[in-house]
Amino acid sequence: MTRRRNVAPPREGLLAAAMGMIAERGLEQLTMAALGREVGMSSGHLLYYFRSKDELLLQTLEWSEGRLGAERGRLLSGPGTARERLDAYVDLYVPDGHRDPHWTLWLEVWNRSQNAEDDARDRQSAIEGAWHRDLVALLAEGVSRGEFRPVDPDRFAARLRALLDGFSIHVAIGLRGTDREQVLGHVRQFLDETLARPGLE
Repeated sequence: MTRRRNVAPPREGLLAAAMGMIAERGLEQLTMAALGREVGMSSGHLLYYFRSKDELLLQTLEWSEGRLGAERGRLLSGPGTARERLDAYVDLYVPDGHRDPHWTLWLEVWNRSQNAEDDARDRQSAIEGAWHRDLVALLAEGVSRGEFRPVDPDRFAARLRALLDGFSIHVAIGLRGTDREQVLGHVRQFLDETLARPGLE
């Protein structure tokens, strides 16, 4: 009689399962033991893949960011004015609502990064860098085409992302009086006031 071997799911399947657990049950329910039960693996086997829960969370965030990055690339390379694509960038950036799983994970990873090793901090910076570079390129395009005021794309991107981060945290934690639609309205008004050229709004 041949004994059936338990085949571990591919790493992407593990990361997708972790993200699914965050979405369905909340981050506090994501433990190595719980994930192991979800995918039919032992906690020890998961530790072989990820070494620690911190590493599991960071890899899950990187996997989620990869998917968002592909969607961001599709939006930014698509048709439409620079402002239309900037609005699409903002729409993708801001959480869907309270306890948005991606933002819940993002907040946890960054909270843990205070004591993280340099490699983990570099990987987190790479995530932020991708969002920043795409925004800088879009702003530079809008300026070169005369759609946007002649701002410094890098400086403006840094300030805009700080604004988006602040608002997004409010949405993700469910701060009363701040919801997604209000945030999008605030950001669009800010862009109208600081970036749009007179007569082109």
